[in-house]
Amino acid sequence: MPLNESTIREITDPAEFAVSARVIRNSFKTVARELGFTRETFPNHPSFFTVARLKEMKSRGAAFFGLFLGEIQIGFIAVEPADKGVFYIERLAVPPSYRHGGYGAKLVGFAIDYIRKNKGKKVALGMINEQAGLKDWYKKLGFREVSTQKFPHLPFTVCFMERDTAPLGKS
Repeated sequence: MPLNESTIREITDPAEFAVSARVIRNSFKTVARELGFTRETFPNHPSFFTVARLKEMKSRGAAFFGLFLGEIQIGFIAVEPADKGVFYIERLAVPPSYRHGGYGAKLVGFAIDYIRKNKGKKVALGMINEQAGLKDWYKKLGFREVSTQKFPHLPFTVCFMERDTAPLGKS
């Protein structure tokens, strides 16, 4: 199905969390393989994501959105409020077989619109700094690198990026 036949809707029913968690796991497995993450070396990596972690995110106020082709969920993004008009996008997930079709950008654009409608002023994210291709992709969507930080509990450097809430292509 083409991009224009895909739909995005909020996921509010905990009964749907298992499918979303599976989409997240399947989408991040390529990163885990590429960077050598295992359940033993990095158990909190999204390639090992659980329904319990989705429920934890929900308890912090995150909103979940799924991208669907017909009835099949092929994408996911979470939006979590931080402070002072800042919202984080998290767990952007599109399985490998659906990548490069515009689905990720559609999810990010939807999240930006949601944040703007909820009085957000900035969209922020944290990502693995060493993933240069992904960082470039976010830059094409109007994000800019704000800082990098090494955390002792993470086996990589985190890159923090942000952008305003103008619609995609307008920032």
